[in-house]
Amino acid sequence: MDTATLLALLRRLAHAQPGPKILHLPAGLSPHEAIQAVQAAVKALEKPAPAIPVHAATTSGVMRVHIDGASRGNPGPAGIGVLFLGPDGAVVERLHRGIGEATNNVAEYSALLAALERATTMGITDLEVYSDSELLVRQLQGRYQVKHPVLRPLYATARKRIAGLSHFAIHHVPRERNAEADALANRGIDEAVRRPRRPQVGLDHGGDG
Repeated sequence: MDTATLLALLRRLAHAQPGPKILHLPAGLSPHEAIQAVQAAVKALEKPAPAIPVHAATTSGVMRVHIDGASRGNPGPAGIGVLFLGPDGAVVERLHRGIGEATNNVAEYSALLAALERATTMGITDLEVYSDSELLVRQLQGRYQVKHPVLRPLYATARKRIAGLSHFAIHHVPRERNAEADALANRGIDEAVRRPRRPQVGLDHGGDG
């Protein structure tokens, strides 16, 4: 019995009136048809539902990554934060570390490079980056020129890594929408500052030159 016929019979059967040990069927519906409808409904309900395929965790699909770089002093103690989100929005990985003395812009580029390097290691080929650094985003989008000599090699390295991806996009977001990456960057600074410095062993040349 096809679904449409079964539904039509069940709708008619739904108008049946109960009586003492008897069921008053609506006009035009025979007992045989009523029994057929009930049997077909039972059979349909007993049929096991199709299994839903369960996929193992994977990095396939577009991976979303929030990045941030922070510098206290600009230049000063700096750190990076990277937050990977899967296609379903779930957190895949968090990265943070101190990078020594750097400017804010160098820290932002360092966060991008760390994200691109980690994406390659994870086998990610489709990546969308979100940053609250307008300079970084506009430079990667080709809207701003990279004029600072310190940023040029960082930009070139980033472009080289991006070229190995199947899909790449970068978006500017307000700082409040990048809060977790910002917190990770500052955590990287905090942990680096608290880490005791090892005494340097070497010759004292008495200057830089």
